[in-house]
Amino acid sequence: MAQRTTVDQPQSRDELAAYFEQLAAEFRAGGEHVDIDVGNKTVALSPPETVETSIDVIERSTMFRGNRETVRIELNWKPEQ
Repeated sequence: MAQRTTVDQPQSRDELAAYFEQLAAEFRAGGEHVDIDVGNKTVALSPPETVETSIDVIERSTMFRGNRETVRIELNWKPEQ
């Protein structure tokens, strides 16, 4: 059974940087769990020492919609038992 928690919200650059810094601190702490804030919910996950990562950058330029840039960062792992 898959369980998904998603939030879409605008953030300033400072808010985004603070979110990534908090996430980095959780991974650096090296505890059994990593707590990730998603909107008004906190999800506790159990990553192993090595995590698969994927970074995808898309740059689009269209005549009608103008320029658009997207960065997707995906972290993937099997939880430690």
